[in-house]
Amino acid sequence: MDRTLIILGGQPVTYSEAGLALAGGLLLVFLLLALSLNRARREQAQEAAAARERQHELDDKMAELGRQNAELSGRLQTMAEVLSSRQVDLARVVTERLDSVGLRVGQGLETSSKATTDNLAKLGERLAVIDAAQARLTGLTQEVVSLKDILANKQSRGAFGQGRMEAIVRDGLPPAAYDFQYTLSNRTRPDCVIRLPGDDRVLAIDAKFPLEAFTALRDATHDEARKQAQARVRGDLGKHVKDVSERYLLPGETQDIAMIFVPSESIYADLIEHFDDVIQRAHRARVVILSPSLMMMAIQVTQSLVRDARMREQAHVIQHEVRNLLLDVGRLKERVGKLDTHFRQAQDDIGAINTTTEKIVRRGDKIDQLEFQQAAKVGLAAE
Repeated sequence: MDRTLIILGGQPVTYSEAGLALAGGLLLVFLLLALSLNRARREQAQEAAAARERQHELDDKMAELGRQNAELSGRLQTMAEVLSSRQVDLARVVTERLDSVGLRVGQGLETSSKATTDNLAKLGERLAVIDAAQARLTGLTQEVVSLKDILANKQSRGAFGQGRMEAIVRDGLPPAAYDFQYTLSNRTRPDCVIRLPGDDRVLAIDAKFPLEAFTALRDATHDEARKQAQARVRGDLGKHVKDVSERYLLPGETQDIAMIFVPSESIYADLIEHFDDVIQRAHRARVVILSPSLMMMAIQVTQSLVRDARMREQAHVIQHEVRNLLLDVGRLKERVGKLDTHFRQAQDDIGAINTTTEKIVRRGDKIDQLEFQQAAKVGLAAE
């Protein structure tokens, strides 16, 4: 009896059964190995066939590649020849273009050089103009500095205002219509008096204006200083208006109003804007404050009055000249009538001459025709 080798699942396994199982397993292994070897041989054969097929395809491709390489070599050589010819043409064209470009560049450089020279000449002229303008600006700066010095000095400032006022009056009025520094009966001397036509009284103009208070007002940096400067402006200007009213308003000798000339438009604008009470006080005192523009307007009005007065004074002279002009026009009309009569007579004479000429031409035609008729009759008689 066989001995039990192992128990599996509650069943005893003997040595003989185990040996049979082992033999069967070995046989199965050998069968699997044989199948594997057989499959390997078939796969090797298939791989060999595939390798031969690939080699055949590779040979075909190499042959095709060689053919294509030969064609490519031919094409490359043909292309090289074409490129060589094209390179020669390109070199020729590039040479021609370079020559043309060089010529144009030379012409352009010449033109640019000429234009640059002209521009430099113009720049030099402009620099000369700028130098002249700078010199004028320097002179103007010096004049402004001198003007500042003038305005800082009270006497010089009065002379400056007097000069502006005199220039405006001289430009607008004839010399007989004004006087400067005229002495009135109370020994006062206004800066200017204007004589209005038809009135023996003169119009007094004062050109001295208190500027220090306005300077302090403009230089004020805080409210307290500004209030003090405004009070000073009102006080100084009120005193000046009072002095002008007392000195230059003389019954029977001067006009009912006097004028104060302010030589600055900005100061006059400040007066109108911030010191209307002072302006009204001056009006009540019969004193008018004028800026340069208003002074010009007043002088223009006075100029119109003077011109109208002169025209009225010369009215009889104008009437006499108009009468003489009418007489001359009458003589001209008479002489034109005579000339028209002469023209009509000349036209009648020319018409008579034309009529006589036509008669003469007609008689000549008749004579000519008569001669031809006689010649024809003579010819017939001869035949």
